[in-house]
Amino acid sequence: MNSLIAMIPSVLMIVSPILITATGGMICERSGVVNIALEGLMGIGAFTAATAHYFLESSTPFSVWIAIAAAGFAGLLASLIHAFAAITLNADQTVSGTGINLLATGGTTFLAQIIFKMERTAPFKLGMMPGAGGIYPTAWVALVIVIIAWFLLYKRPFGMRLRACGEHPQAAASAGIDVRKTRYIAVMASGLLAGIAGGCLVLTQTIQYTIYTINGAGFIALAAVSFGRWLPKGIAASSLLFGTAVALSIYMVNIQSLRFLPSEFFSVLPYLITLITLVIFSGKEYAPRASGQPYERSGS
Repeated sequence: MNSLIAMIPSVLMIVSPILITATGGMICERSGVVNIALEGLMGIGAFTAATAHYFLESSTPFSVWIAIAAAGFAGLLASLIHAFAAITLNADQTVSGTGINLLATGGTTFLAQIIFKMERTAPFKLGMMPGAGGIYPTAWVALVIVIIAWFLLYKRPFGMRLRACGEHPQAAASAGIDVRKTRYIAVMASGLLAGIAGGCLVLTQTIQYTIYTINGAGFIALAAVSFGRWLPKGIAASSLLFGTAVALSIYMVNIQSLRFLPSEFFSVLPYLITLITLVIFSGKEYAPRASGQPYERSGS
């Protein structure tokens, strides 16, 4: 029991970036745009945060938060590529998202070569420090973000308009809602949050950015959106489940009775749990009806 309690700060540290990214994915899909680029956007955010923090940590006391803000801005800018392709050009959203994932891998490696003369960022001295109880501030950031998302989606007129764009875009347009503008905002919000999540991840879990830093967290967040049935409370629960699975995969390596299992088993465990969970519990009937479908103005 004591071991499980001791794991709580680590679990929350791992869950936080997943939940922040899943919140952005939920907002995006609620508007009708599927964003499988979350993995790449997290990578861009992580690279930006690691780079900014490396150069600022010795001269700026708030370099961690500046780095996270820069990560969010970088993720937002990168998401505009997906928004333009998927919304303005009506391109296939899966292809567009895949392109950003590939761009993130190649682009961050290229920039790291230019800035640091190697295929990763230089390690920074000190990342984000945990607060009371060993819990990182990113846990509170994630909680605030998901609460704000719930409030905007279900308590404000903008949230109703955004959800209408994801369910019946033609009806929403006939009611005077600018569907494309709303979807642009949603995609940009997902990019902002994925970038912030990438920054939170690299500043709490590692000391530098490499192409393996994100390690599937964006895809796990995407799965959390589906398993959470596109609801704030659902994605919070599913992010906690998947994040706990990741934490357990790390801790289980040190359990003596499980030493007979190969280390690769523990590495693949979180993704296996994610896949099994999605197969058993997810259903398309919960997805926004127009999710993934391009919107074309009547008469255009």
